[in-house]
Amino acid sequence: MTLLDDKLAGRSAPGVAPVKPQGGAPAFFSAWDLHAYYGESYIVQGVRFDVREGEILALLGRNGAGKTSTLRTIARMDNPRLTHGEIWLDHQPLHEMKSFQAARCGVGLVPEDRRIIPGLTVQENLELSQIAEPKGWSIERIYDHFPRLAERRNQEGITMSGGEQQMLAIARVLARDIKLLLLDEPYEGLAPVIVHEIERILEGVKELGITTIIVEQNAIAALHLADRAVILDMGEVVFDGAAQEVLDNAELRQEYLAI
Repeated sequence: MTLLDDKLAGRSAPGVAPVKPQGGAPAFFSAWDLHAYYGESYIVQGVRFDVREGEILALLGRNGAGKTSTLRTIARMDNPRLTHGEIWLDHQPLHEMKSFQAARCGVGLVPEDRRIIPGLTVQENLELSQIAEPKGWSIERIYDHFPRLAERRNQEGITMSGGEQQMLAIARVLARDIKLLLLDEPYEGLAPVIVHEIERILEGVKELGITTIIVEQNAIAALHLADRAVILDMGEVVFDGAAQEVLDNAELRQEYLAI
């Protein structure tokens, strides 16, 4: 039996419930037994977890644990390639969709490199993201939540500081009236004072009922922000529980997060 065959036969990571049967009632967001590859490399190995509506989940692990690959799989990017499993958001089967279809269903990915469009102002970056009339997130409402961006609305986005670009990347995704916010290393390279400002913004996003999954190497900061945590190791879930449990368990942090 191959490793993949072994996983599909139902082997679970320690402390993780077996995969839910097909036809079971999904949570607001559910990843059920995801297996994904980059070429021949088996990266995501049976990942499964649920997220409640409006919850912040910290997806943690050492470098190479499969965090970004899991996030990209959820967003239905071409790489990694999903070969098995189901992804549900608000009763919609994302696993049957391409990335643009998942985006239309409310998935918003903020990648590590932010992808601010050169040559466009802050205002133009935001307007470009609104391909249809927004239901709740007008440009002015975004500026209410991101006053620093309002001050720089006529500045070319790519010329702003790293923290301001991160704010713009988050605001640009919110402008599409998303249901699920996926953040890949949002604190990378940012000064602590800017990290705190991003945290304040994400707390505001939570108050608006938007569900968030955050991948972050600054695990302590992510855990203080999050309601729950999932820890990956070698593409598998090794912990799924309250964020405070990880903060309180030094042995767990040292073994899987090296902190």
